Amino acid sequence: MTTMTLQIDDAKAEALRSRAQRVGLEPEQLLRASLDDLIAQPDDDFDEAASRVLSKNRELYQRLA
Repeated sequence: MTTMTLQIDDAKAEALRSRAQRVGLEPEQLLRASLDDLIAQPDDDFDEAASRVLSKNRELYQRLA
């Protein structure tokens, strides 16, 4: 596992602590969850390609369903 250090200003650190406390997490846990969500988002290129394929083959998919 890699450890990273991040410097943020005091106002952002306090906002992070406050938000983490409201949801019952430690600030580090909230940051990890946020980072996981960000990384898990598909790329726009993938979304475009998937949309194009689904649109192109819509009639075929309906017949197969």
